Amino acid sequence: MFSKSNLLATLVGTIVMFFLGYLIWGIATMDFFEGHSIVNVMKETPDLGLIALSNLIAVFALSTLYQKWAKGHHSMGEGFKFGAWIGVFVGIGMGLLQYGTANIMDSTGHLAEAVLDIVFYGIIGAVIGFVYQKTAAKE
Repeated sequence: MFSKSNLLATLVGTIVMFFLGYLIWGIATMDFFEGHSIVNVMKETPDLGLIALSNLIAVFALSTLYQKWAKGHHSMGEGFKFGAWIGVFVGIGMGLLQYGTANIMDSTGHLAEAVLDIVFYGIIGAVIGFVYQKTAAKE
C-alpha cells in the first residue's frame, strides 16, 4: 500500500489531476458548462487547498486500486483502461444518479461530463500505470 511505486504514482497523479482538471473544467469547458447549468453551485473562489487534498486522496485510492487490478502488468495502456472504467463509474454511473436526483445540469451537460470523466480518469490511470511501469520491482 505504501510502496515506492504507489507513493510516486500518487504524487505524480495528484499533480496531473490538479492541473488537468483546472485546464479542462476551469478553462476549456467553463463556458460550455455555464450554458448547460440549471443552478450555479460553484463557489466564487474555490478552495484550492481542499481541491489539492481531494486530488491527493483520490489518486492515492486510484493508485492503490490500480496496483491490485494490474496484477504486476503495468503500462500506460493498462492504466488508461483502468482509469476509463473509473470514468464510466463516475461519469455515467454517478452522473445518471445526479441527473435523476438533482437539477444541476441539463442532459447535454451530463453527457459531456460523462465523456470528459472517461477521458480524464483514463489519462490519470495512464499516468499511474506509467509510474508503476517505471518504478515497480522487476520480477
